Amino acid sequence: MAARPEKNPSSDSSHTGRRQATSYDVARHAGVSQSAVSRCFKDGASVSKKMRDRVMKSVKELGYQPNAIARGLITRRSNMVGVIVSNLNFYPEVLSELSARFTDRGVHVLLFTIDHESDVGRIIDQLWQYQVDGVVVAAHLEQDQVALFEERNVPVVFYNRSYQDVPVSSVCCDQVEGERKLVNLLVEGQHHSFAVIGGPKDSVVSMQRTQGAIDRLHSLGISDIVQADGDYTYQSGRVALQEVVKQRGTVPDAIICANDIMAIGCMDEARYHLNLDVPGDVSVVGFDGVRSASWSSYDLTTIQQPVESMAEAAVSMLLDRVDNEQLPPEKRSFSGVLRRGSSVRE
Repeated sequence: MAARPEKNPSSDSSHTGRRQATSYDVARHAGVSQSAVSRCFKDGASVSKKMRDRVMKSVKELGYQPNAIARGLITRRSNMVGVIVSNLNFYPEVLSELSARFTDRGVHVLLFTIDHESDVGRIIDQLWQYQVDGVVVAAHLEQDQVALFEERNVPVVFYNRSYQDVPVSSVCCDQVEGERKLVNLLVEGQHHSFAVIGGPKDSVVSMQRTQGAIDRLHSLGISDIVQADGDYTYQSGRVALQEVVKQRGTVPDAIICANDIMAIGCMDEARYHLNLDVPGDVSVVGFDGVRSASWSSYDLTTIQQPVESMAEAAVSMLLDRVDNEQLPPEKRSFSGVLRRGSSVRE
């Protein structure tokens, strides 16, 4: 009886128990070239269905996983982007949209969070360690910090942050226009006294919203305005309303909050601590359009930011600049939609 020929270990799928399969193994198993295997894992590459099915059958049988690090050495890209955010009360929804869109394009996301926008410097130092291809920043950077990205040829797109004097790419909701819509609604509803509750002092978005509301009130001849500050959190909204009452001695007709979470805190403080009716005794408005703002117990009047459109714009703008570093800065502004809830008396 003839001896059975020995199998070549490099062509036997059982070898994967001892070492990981390589693209060379897949190519031999499928009877194709290594370049054909590479094309099957490259987005947009020209590969016939027959070839792809053949390669993927071998991939499955051998348990092959493409090496992202090796591909990065070849393409000189990490295929990773950084996302820097502050104010996680709002940004989980934004992060979900950004992550989904980057994933659809085969790009991995590294998330960096900060409690205060002034802490962003320490995050930038960490970014360079990961060799990211680009960064979406939902925080304020000083001009010298922006320059660091330019020096390293790392494209950056700012999310909901606008710069007038610095040539950077940004995607923003028009904060001033949104506040104008809210103030107009309140004044048309015969509200005469106001409190404006701002967010963190180092938040550019908060400053734009707060000043936008105050400027619009002044332009309509409203002078009965008090101000208080929060930090975008629920508890700070409750405390801010206590401060407003302390300043005035009474509750104003309407409270304009720099975000929805503080507005929800104000509503609960008014109802459960001050025994006030919302909106019968006081109207409350917010900004952002977070999911909890639409819950029946709050039904907050707010400005709904077009998060899906803004996220898609930020992802497209960033990846376009990763592919072509010669593209000039671009700014896109989106209008928020006034969502009328039951927190404002008509």
